[in-house]
Amino acid sequence: MSKELLHITNGGHLSGRLTELEIPGEQLTWQEIFCEGRTLETIHCKESIEVRRSFLNDFYDIDLDLKKVDTALEILDHAEEKYSEIILWFDYDLFSHVNMLAVISLIKQKKIKLPIYLVCSGRIPGNKSLTSLMELNTSQFLNQYKTKVALNDEDIDMATTVWAIYCGKDHNLLKPFIVKGSSFKYLSNCLKAHLERFPDSKDGLNILERNILEIVRDNIIKSKHHLLGYALNYQGYYGYRDLQLARSIDKLSIFLNEEENSITLNRDGHEALLAQHNFSKEVDSDMQFGGVKKYDFQFSKPLNKLVKTVSNAN
Repeated sequence: MSKELLHITNGGHLSGRLTELEIPGEQLTWQEIFCEGRTLETIHCKESIEVRRSFLNDFYDIDLDLKKVDTALEILDHAEEKYSEIILWFDYDLFSHVNMLAVISLIKQKKIKLPIYLVCSGRIPGNKSLTSLMELNTSQFLNQYKTKVALNDEDIDMATTVWAIYCGKDHNLLKPFIVKGSSFKYLSNCLKAHLERFPDSKDGLNILERNILEIVRDNIIKSKHHLLGYALNYQGYYGYRDLQLARSIDKLSIFLNEEENSITLNRDGHEALLAQHNFSKEVDSDMQFGGVKKYDFQFSKPLNKLVKTVSNAN
């Protein structure tokens, strides 16, 4: 019996697109948001799943179905007997890349030795802006598949190392990988974006939070839903979904005047953008990125690295 292809996609919409286009092979749909919350280096173990279940429930009121997780990942058991190669479908953004690093690490943890290919979107000929896989037309989508990139041993080792660092306590160790070449065309941008998710050492806002306040300052915003639309479209390499950005906007309510058909900055909002006060603790002190709590570190632009928050420096 001939072996099948195994496609691992970053979400149900992508899996649906593969089915619609009748791309042959079996599918594993990866549905996680590892770019937020605590993560453990060993992915599919009881402790790791419980950590994720707790985070998703506490932050997003999502009840993780443990049986569905086990059933989905069972597809990787005895993979070498069933499949000829593994094809990863992940976008150019941080949301997708952290999930991709986890998937590659899981494949290695399971000691699966199959050829691995990557289909990734980003800068597409004829498109002015960065483009996700789901935004591609049929011809572009199939061309991305046709030109998929084979990952070599160095790529796999790099991905697993970056994942281990992300799950660890010193995210400055990611910096050398920003300038290291690999088959991951957008990893450098994603790692830069990740470090800037920590509060700025001057105003306490991360780059996404500042961007949202600048959108309010520079545009006529009628509602939080209106603001969410702007934030989704102008977030660069983050790739955050509605749920994540809506939560960020709610956390930023302390900077906003909300009236009927109007959202504007209040005094604190203007002071934050002028870096007249460090607001990191007020904004979001309980979020964690991998192995590091967001509030424990701040991003220093002059030093171009993370520094310990003053109250945690001892």
